[in-house]
Amino acid sequence: MTATIPEHEFTEETMQRTHRVTIAGADTPLTVAVDQPILDAALRANAWIPHSCTQGTCGTCKLKILSGEVDHRNSPEYTLTADERDDALALACMATPRSDMVVETLGAVDDGVPHHPLRDYSGTVTELDDIAASTRRLVVELDSDMTFNAGQYCELIVPGSAVGRQYSMANPPSEPRRLEFHIKLTPGGVATDGWIFSTLTVGDPISLRGPLGQFNLVTDQEEAAILIGGGTGLAPLKSIVRHSLDHHLVPELYLYHGGRRQEDLYDIEYFTRLSQRHDNFHYRPALSEETWSGATGLVTDVVLDDFSSCKGMSAYLCGPPPMITAAVKALKRRRMAPRLIFREEFTPAAHTSP
Repeated sequence: MTATIPEHEFTEETMQRTHRVTIAGADTPLTVAVDQPILDAALRANAWIPHSCTQGTCGTCKLKILSGEVDHRNSPEYTLTADERDDALALACMATPRSDMVVETLGAVDDGVPHHPLRDYSGTVTELDDIAASTRRLVVELDSDMTFNAGQYCELIVPGSAVGRQYSMANPPSEPRRLEFHIKLTPGGVATDGWIFSTLTVGDPISLRGPLGQFNLVTDQEEAAILIGGGTGLAPLKSIVRHSLDHHLVPELYLYHGGRRQEDLYDIEYFTRLSQRHDNFHYRPALSEETWSGATGLVTDVVLDDFSSCKGMSAYLCGPPPMITAAVKALKRRRMAPRLIFREEFTPAAHTSP
């Protein structure tokens, strides 16, 4: 996942200018700086607000303003319409308070999933390797432990800027200091073309914040799970697979990884060995533009060919929006319940100058 974080710097002056924001039903109000998004303050206080990104594009974090005023900042019109603003709705990831406020979340706050506070971290690059076409594995050793759920992501901060980009952790929560990221080059991208694929080297310091997101698998489930990843959408699925197998969370796991050509696939040997060690884990890579010894065709079509029915199963999907749309359609055709289809879309960020 990639995104642009709202550009705000919490100086001593701005931190002294704060407002109290109360989430309806919560016992303690939040202290929010005038230039601080409500979502950022809430997550740092371990007060959960549903969210799937922090760039205002998904709308998951919409709030109802019961009292007080906000600055909507750069909230996109297509996510928060004029009518919604008139109806006192706001995006928690973008909106900053103009007064003391009372707000109400539109999504479930107590979803039964453990939540971890948002924190700023520093670390050191210990690995930076090319693993597929225009794709690198970045491993960061943190200075302190990060607790997170398998499937969540972080924002890496581009040095010398207020720009952050979102990347999912590929390591399981049992590795709280060694974070692994799979990063695809975006031509002209501030974080990739301008940093990770150009000047970043092993030994460099790195700043990031996390954990973020609500895509996860953390509790026991009775349903077998189909995991479908496109490109670097494999990253959170790798975390989920490792965590699930370590803790016996899912009775049967089917991992599908789609690419165009063989140069687009990676970690094939790793997942093959994993499938040989675990009878309940099945790995199936697929190529859409090249004939090879493995499955050929769109990864979603390969899933359709492999299952005559997906009734009573669950799915975890991660990749570009077209793949997600096709996967949801395919799984519904095979009678999977929509409530058991979980997704994380990877969308390129708009070009932003550091």
